[in-house]
Amino acid sequence: MSTLLLTARDVIPIAVILFGFQLGVLKRPVSQWRKVLLGFVYVIIGLTFFLVGLQLALFPIGESMANQLTTSAFLHPDGNNTPFIWQDYFWVYVFAAAIGFSTTIAEPSLIAVAIKANQVSGGTIGIQGLRMSVALGVAIGITLGCFRIVVGDPIHYYIMAGYVVVVIQTFYAPKMIVPLAYDSGGVTTSTVTVPLVAALGLGLATNVEGRNPLIDGFGLIAFASLFPMITVMGYAQVVDYLSKRKAIKE
Repeated sequence: MSTLLLTARDVIPIAVILFGFQLGVLKRPVSQWRKVLLGFVYVIIGLTFFLVGLQLALFPIGESMANQLTTSAFLHPDGNNTPFIWQDYFWVYVFAAAIGFSTTIAEPSLIAVAIKANQVSGGTIGIQGLRMSVALGVAIGITLGCFRIVVGDPIHYYIMAGYVVVVIQTFYAPKMIVPLAYDSGGVTTSTVTVPLVAALGLGLATNVEGRNPLIDGFGLIAFASLFPMITVMGYAQVVDYLSKRKAIKE
C-alpha cells in the first residue's frame, strides 16, 4: 500500500501539469477525459507492481548472481588459495554480456524507438538491426564495466576514451544515424536494464576484495549508455560501406 501511495504522489504532479496546460494554456477541453483518467489509474497500478517486482525479484536476483559468481568456491573450485586475477572472473564477464544483451533486446523504449526510426526512414533503418546493434553495445559496455570493477581502474579513463571514439565516429558515420545513435544510449537506461545492471555492479563491487560499493559499484549504467552510440554508428558505417560496394559492382 505504501508503494501505491508513493507512486500516486509521484504521478499526480505529472497529471496536474498536463491538465493545467491543456485547460489553462491551450484552453481546450480534454477529449475522452474518462479514458485519460483511466489511463492514469493504469499507470499508477502498473508502476506500483513494477516497483514491487524490482524489490522482490530483479534487485535480489542480480545481487545473488553477482554473489554466487564471485565466491571463492566458484572462482577456485580446486581450493587454490592464490590471489584472484582478472581472468578468474571469466563467467562474470559472460553473465554481464548475456544479461546486458538480453535485457536490452527486451527494453520497451528501444522497441518503440526502433519502430519509429524505421517508419521515419522509410525502412532504411531496420528494426532488428538497430535493436541488435544497441544490445551489442550494451553487452560490450557492461562487460567492460565489470572488468573495470575487477581490476579497480578509475572509471573516467574508460569514459573519456569511449567518447573520443564517439566524436571521431560522428564525423564519418552517415549523418542520418548520428542523432539516433546518440539517443540509443539513452533508451538503454530504462525499466528493464537499469535494475539488473545496477544490482550486478553493486554485488560485484561488494564481493571483490578492495572495492568500495559506493565508488566502484556504480558506473555500469554509464558504460551501458556510451557503447550503444559506438555500435549503432559502427553498424550504420558497415551498412553504408556494403551498399556502396554493392553499387560499384553493379
